[in-house]
Amino acid sequence: MKVLVVGSGGREHAIVWALSKSPKVTELFCAPGNAGIAQLATCVPITATDVDGMVTWAKENKMDFVMVAPDDPLALGMVNALTEAGIPAFGPTKEAAVIEASKAFSKELMHKYHIPTAKYATFTDMEKAIAYVHEQGAPIVVKADGLALGKGVVVAATEEEAVDAVKSMMEDNKFGASGSTVVIEECMTGPEVTVLCFADGEHIAPMPSSQDHKRAFDGNEGPNTGGMGAISPTPYYTPEIAERCVKEIFEPTMAAMKAEGRAFKGVIYFGLMLTPEGPKVVEYNARFGDPECQALLMRLDTDLMEILEACVNGTLDQLDIQWKQDASCCLVLASGGYPAHYEKGKVIDGLDQVQDAVVFHAGTAAKDGQIVTNGGRVLGVTALGSDLEMAIQNAYKAAKPIHFDQMHFRNDIGHAF
Repeated sequence: MKVLVVGSGGREHAIVWALSKSPKVTELFCAPGNAGIAQLATCVPITATDVDGMVTWAKENKMDFVMVAPDDPLALGMVNALTEAGIPAFGPTKEAAVIEASKAFSKELMHKYHIPTAKYATFTDMEKAIAYVHEQGAPIVVKADGLALGKGVVVAATEEEAVDAVKSMMEDNKFGASGSTVVIEECMTGPEVTVLCFADGEHIAPMPSSQDHKRAFDGNEGPNTGGMGAISPTPYYTPEIAERCVKEIFEPTMAAMKAEGRAFKGVIYFGLMLTPEGPKVVEYNARFGDPECQALLMRLDTDLMEILEACVNGTLDQLDIQWKQDASCCLVLASGGYPAHYEKGKVIDGLDQVQDAVVFHAGTAAKDGQIVTNGGRVLGVTALGSDLEMAIQNAYKAAKPIHFDQMHFRNDIGHAF
């Protein structure tokens, strides 16, 4: 099969890496890709959001299958366009991807179908939003309605902080149109857990649990990022909690989407808070998380291509997906200044000295025979271990030879919950 993966980050490198091991895949392409992906697949210079360009290229080059990985092209309807062109494509349709693309939609869905989540209110009027903040008090959570690269959420410790967040989204247009509507939620407490599920519109296959570390600095300090590291599994997700999540959250969400005429195929991401009252949904995503994807695919024992096809064909229930017993840890090495301003083009040294780990490239490029930084999150050093502590140690040990100017990373991945 000739397979195209859409995207350019660490998640896409992990997907390409997993697909490169499949005997079903004879030729592998990635658009636009990065310097690490280029070692496994042919990179195609088409932006991930160029729906028409991607479909045209896939048709002209006779792709047998396309895996659409990032949120933006999914929300723009790339899967719809590819399917209409007769090319099997993995990922939700535009109609189903709205579960991530609009937080207001997802909250209304949960409310309508009695799926446990935080108490909330949605606003398009800034003054009313600010009045609600003062009425509810702090801590409180302010979310931009639309896609914002994982950064459109502010957990405000004070009312003043919450009001500033509302103003930055609605008045200063920090996230453009994504912030013209805001969702304000009660601040839930408890360990946060991520569970991703493969879905074929009817059936789901939950993956092992994982946990992202969103804040930029140690001790969960600093601004939210796209993710500074991930572990799998998380110790908080017990078999009892897993059973509750399937019955109270995962299956009801799939049924709700189907009832709304938005049957979900692809990867559905459940961001969960294990509150004293039980598990509740923090957020949905319509694709693999990044860097959870890297940690999870290191543990996958079943051919990823087989799973992707089963999701598209509606035969997921016929597949017995196997996972390694080993734990995994992905440590993100980021550019100095990320998630705010950072410089690109820093030469990366030591990649050839890494042992007992896989380095997934996120923001890299090739220049004059060298690998250089080309994004905020640059690399994801991912290692396995017989238990979680060993996986964490192995990831940090593997990252030691790597260096680039102003490189920064968290020292507490897997230890800060």
